[in-house]
Amino acid sequence: MSSVPLRLRNQTVLVIGQLLSGVGVASGVAVGGILAAQLAGTTAASGFVQTASALGAGLVAVPLANLAVRAGRRWALSTGFALGAMGAALVLLAAALGQFWLMAVGMLFFGSATAAGLQARYAAVDGAPQEKAGRAMAIVIWATTVGSVAGPNLSEPGRLLGIRLGLVPLSGPFTFSLVAFVTAALVIAVFFLTPSATVELDAAGSAAAGTAAAPSKRHGAWRALRLASHNPQTLAALAAVTGGHAIMVGVMVMTPVAMNSHGHPLEIIGIVISLHILGMYAASPLFGWLVDRIGALAVILAGSGIFLAAITLGAIVSDSSDPMLMSAALVMLGLGWSACLIGGSSLLNQSAAAELRVPLQGANDMLMNFAAAGMAALAGPVLAAGGFFWVNMMALAVLVPMVVLIIRALISTPDTATAT
Repeated sequence: MSSVPLRLRNQTVLVIGQLLSGVGVASGVAVGGILAAQLAGTTAASGFVQTASALGAGLVAVPLANLAVRAGRRWALSTGFALGAMGAALVLLAAALGQFWLMAVGMLFFGSATAAGLQARYAAVDGAPQEKAGRAMAIVIWATTVGSVAGPNLSEPGRLLGIRLGLVPLSGPFTFSLVAFVTAALVIAVFFLTPSATVELDAAGSAAAGTAAAPSKRHGAWRALRLASHNPQTLAALAAVTGGHAIMVGVMVMTPVAMNSHGHPLEIIGIVISLHILGMYAASPLFGWLVDRIGALAVILAGSGIFLAAITLGAIVSDSSDPMLMSAALVMLGLGWSACLIGGSSLLNQSAAAELRVPLQGANDMLMNFAAAGMAALAGPVLAAGGFFWVNMMALAVLVPMVVLIIRALISTPDTATAT
């Protein structure tokens, strides 16, 4: 099979997998914080569950990248989704037993599905021409839109399903997560290119079939990060993806809890989160096209500006959690995340040397999820102590140094990180 049909086939499979995983992740995220607070008996625990999910995604990011090098994207992605399904099953068990600690363990595994979904964006770029790489990545990210927007709106049907099945009502949406992750794992495992297929490597050193090229010199994640940190372009890419994800998660995960505390019903909360996720994914083709037209750094800078607007509006609306204004703030938060993720991921691929690229992909995903875990851990106590205003101020504290690194990259001479 030639490289173009092969890439299109894998891209189609990735799109289907992302649709399914979007349903699974969003269904759980929409109610996870409220369920955690219910099990633990304290609002502060709501952020800890998201912390566990992000921590789990970070812990498996590098192993999944290593597995992609050894066995191909097929097994790396399907393994990530399978572990996510295990996590959803553990959350259902935790709710039935009333054990908060078991839910936290389940959310660790649940995060593996997020890691797999993130790795899919790099799988989409494998073998793509450089002038179309941004759009190739954006298409797969965009595919998450339908599932992710539908997921939060399954909160109420999931609650009713939970009652019908004799489960804790708020654990019901995790049944949708379980089914979605299992199906995504099977789709990738069965229909993605088999590892035995042989294809020619493109000029960037990646396999068009979606299996990473074996680098001439192997580097671990930490060494790759150390080498890449000397390149302002690569450092800005890492900061944009890591900082942007931390900002988005820190604010987003506390939004349902803040709105719930103001008496807004679950249906309204679901709509707000759906609009946020729409902002995260729906405009990704536009940002991918802009990366290919005006450059990744320009898109990252635009995303930072959108983040600033979202944080400002979120702080203004914090006292009332007005659904209309909260929706506008959360949509902008999603748009900022999309621009920084696509721009940052594209800049990472463009600026990093070929032998550093795959370990840096895993390391970047690890860092972004660890940062999100830290933000989510802090966001719960911050919300409990000072309200939603200070959650947004915490996000602003992350945005400022991120912008400094981006500006540094803009004024520096572009260079490609090299291994030594």
